Amino acid sequence: MADQDYRTASSANGFGNRIGWGARPALLLIDVCTAYWTPGSPLDTSSNPASVASVDVMRRLLSSARGASHGGKGVPVIWTTVKYKPDMSDAGLFYSKAKQLSIWAEGDERGLGAWVEGLVPGRGEEVVEKRHASAFFGTELVSKLILLGVDTLVICGVSTSGCVRATTLDALSYNFRPMVVETACGDRSPAIHDANIHDMDAKMADVVSEEEAIKHLKAGWA
Repeated sequence: MADQDYRTASSANGFGNRIGWGARPALLLIDVCTAYWTPGSPLDTSSNPASVASVDVMRRLLSSARGASHGGKGVPVIWTTVKYKPDMSDAGLFYSKAKQLSIWAEGDERGLGAWVEGLVPGRGEEVVEKRHASAFFGTELVSKLILLGVDTLVICGVSTSGCVRATTLDALSYNFRPMVVETACGDRSPAIHDANIHDMDAKMADVVSEEEAIKHLKAGWA
């Protein structure tokens, strides 16, 4: 089904309404580590050209957020990363389902948990360590966002069907406005990415273009 046909069908069923932007956005970059763009990695998505292209989109979003006006600072930038004990004893049942998580075990010699070139946290930017798909589950992300006064989350990263989707659903549940940048998210195949983008847009987020996101990030906070 074409994108427009999908959105028309969703609208006819009462889905796909717009949430709209708030006045105080933050940029949330989810798990942007080399594991997702390294051939041979158990999490590699580089066979999907759109996922490869998402890296440059994220770099442009990051540049826009850092250059925005917000009391002399850029729009808040928040990163997530995953971290486990060497024996994976704190990974729970998630590890039973997905053995690929071992790339984030402390001391893992593959080095696949490293940040991607040009997508590295800067001084003063929050880094949230998580053990599950959602950036909210078992972390202090809600507390950080409340303290900062954020009302809108510009969401990007990997993977679309996993951590991006889980985080987006929780963001909506906590009444933050999720704005998912379609071209700044990556997954193993176009089909998986597209299906989840469509579903998020119908039920839990506004899926937005790079251009729209950059416009709001550059504008900073009102």
